[in-house]
Amino acid sequence: MKEDEYIELDFSDITTDPNLTRREFLRLIGGGIIIFFSIGDGSTVEGRRRGRGYPEDFNAYLRIGADGRVTCFTGKIEMGQGVVTSLAQMLADEIDVSLQSVDMVMGDTTLCPWDMGTFGSMTTRFFGPALRAAGAEARAVLIELAAEFLQTPAERLATENGAVFDKKNKAKQVSYAQLAKGKTIARRAKGKPALKKPSEFKIVGRDVLRRDALEKVTGAAKFAGDIRLPDMLYAKILRPPAHGAKMRSVDTSAVEDVDGARLIRDGDLIAVLHKSPDGAEKALEKIKAEFDVPQATVDDETIFEHLLSSAQRRNVVASGGNIESGEKLADIRIEQTYLDGYVAHAPMETHTALAKVDGNKATVWASTQTPFSLKDQVAEALGFAQQDVRVITPFVGGGFGGKTSGRQAIEAARLAKLASKPVQVAWSREEEFFYDTFRPAAVVKIRSGVTKAGKIVFWDYGVYSAGERGSAQFYDIPHHITASFGGWMGGSGSVHPFATGPWRAPANNTNTFARESQIDIMASKAAMDPVEFRLKNLRDERMISALKAAAEEFGWTRSKAPSGRGLGVACGTDSGTCVALIAEVAVDKASGHVQVKRVVCGQEMGLVINPEGARIQMEGCITMGLGYALSEDIHFEGGKIVDVNFDTYELPRFSWVPKIETVLVEAQGTSPQGGGEPAIICMGAVIANAIFDATGARLLQLPMNPKRTKQALTSGTHDVQNLAHA
Repeated sequence: MKEDEYIELDFSDITTDPNLTRREFLRLIGGGIIIFFSIGDGSTVEGRRRGRGYPEDFNAYLRIGADGRVTCFTGKIEMGQGVVTSLAQMLADEIDVSLQSVDMVMGDTTLCPWDMGTFGSMTTRFFGPALRAAGAEARAVLIELAAEFLQTPAERLATENGAVFDKKNKAKQVSYAQLAKGKTIARRAKGKPALKKPSEFKIVGRDVLRRDALEKVTGAAKFAGDIRLPDMLYAKILRPPAHGAKMRSVDTSAVEDVDGARLIRDGDLIAVLHKSPDGAEKALEKIKAEFDVPQATVDDETIFEHLLSSAQRRNVVASGGNIESGEKLADIRIEQTYLDGYVAHAPMETHTALAKVDGNKATVWASTQTPFSLKDQVAEALGFAQQDVRVITPFVGGGFGGKTSGRQAIEAARLAKLASKPVQVAWSREEEFFYDTFRPAAVVKIRSGVTKAGKIVFWDYGVYSAGERGSAQFYDIPHHITASFGGWMGGSGSVHPFATGPWRAPANNTNTFARESQIDIMASKAAMDPVEFRLKNLRDERMISALKAAAEEFGWTRSKAPSGRGLGVACGTDSGTCVALIAEVAVDKASGHVQVKRVVCGQEMGLVINPEGARIQMEGCITMGLGYALSEDIHFEGGKIVDVNFDTYELPRFSWVPKIETVLVEAQGTSPQGGGEPAIICMGAVIANAIFDATGARLLQLPMNPKRTKQALTSGTHDVQNLAHA
């Protein structure tokens, strides 16, 4: 394309066109400079269609408009973690523009590059470097263009605040807007531009208020349930009473009595549509259905025996030395079993989607963490070509791993096609609990040994059904083996009675609870202070720095547990980040109620993009972690979920929230690591260890609700399933 060939088109006009191909998109945004950055074969639409895995199939790109504004396109989505701000910081710093001049387009499958999804604290670690490289290349291209415009050698030029200037004569400059105005230029930089060093950052590493804060506190932010289209209908769907239930009979005749209600039946999908949600709900209540429900063979009391008896193939995660040799060195040997129940994601926003079908093309607005895989699923469900389906992701009201599945969007799309009108499906809280992919129940069995001097000499660890994330210990133990028996994913061949899936740091909450409880038991048996014991058995300097930072901030003084102080310690690693927590609790021995009074978190997460955002994430993890540690537990009978709302499934309350203090360990020389999940993994263990320090009672099962805590206070330990022999 020649430099003077372009099409004038306002950018906002194309963001709502679901039929746009990438080639058409590039042609239409002619009023600016298009900078491409690609890794592997993901630089083409065909490369993405072949389904190459992320990050090999990754193609991040950005637009510099004729007005000088920079638009960043990312397949990542914003669900409260703050990447809408931190990604903009990274790009703004690398390309040398103000943060206010960067616009974010996130999770739109037509406008954004393919992405595997937003989970695993991978946005900053995996997408961030590619985005920075794209910004560096854009900046290099602008310098090349400015060299031609200013008739000045490129090596004499520099950039600042959206402009290129002559280092010898700063008055001689040209803005990015001037370079972009009236022409489309697609070119690659000569060579591989260098990324900025941390010492050169002006925006990265600074506290920045989240750019979605005002929208969210004023209610202006749009979620999937806030999208409205002309003639749209609301759907309510007939659900079974239990997983595995089969419909025996159904009578839908009474739906006709509800004015404006429309019945749709398509195979297994029976739904009523109405112009109002209440009308759809009223019509659904008219349907009479009978189901055959399978007899329950397992419940929340017997699940742990079931998991052990159904143990899947053993997978060795890590090993070293010889366990028998280690056993001979040990003066103290400890064998213990830890239990963890099912936990729901319980997001504020239930699964919601709005679908519109025009002919053989569909647009879906969905609360999803994985817009691109959802696009493929919708296309398959409708029998459409993938390029004829567009998924747009507004703000997502919490996900925590639960919105990697998109059943509600597929339902909305199917109904929209059959009704020939836009259809919204918004799950009720009961539907959310029923179809949630729960964090799996799990069993962890540990044998370990320590010398009188406090040196851990052997470690034999097995985790059943939770998964291996966080299971490999990071302490300096000469003789060790860690094995995993099955993972956190449900599905074909699963040992779980219903779907399970990722829940904020999948498996790591369970594994850290077990490991750090066992470490604490060894410290107590060796008559050592729990911080001193950990430091004695650590070599990882990053972990040591996180633990020392937490201890210093807390004002830790040495004492062996139980000391009566109610102080607990726990360490962990997740998403490349080292984290250490110290907590103070008060235990009401009469009721078994545990009040967490104070939590200090030390975190070494490499270069911190937005310290304020990182602290908010840490505080959120600690608050959410109170739930799985103290109250959250799914009760069930076979495939029937007993907990269907917050009257029985208890989330943390405001009155539970302790004083939270956070310490970010400076590590600018280390690349940015994940911050969305690390702090939550220690909450079960740090509270359990603090309860032991306060009372001498050791709790071995999560959640540590008042009933279990009171029983532990009576018996000195709590092992309701008595599985240590299994």
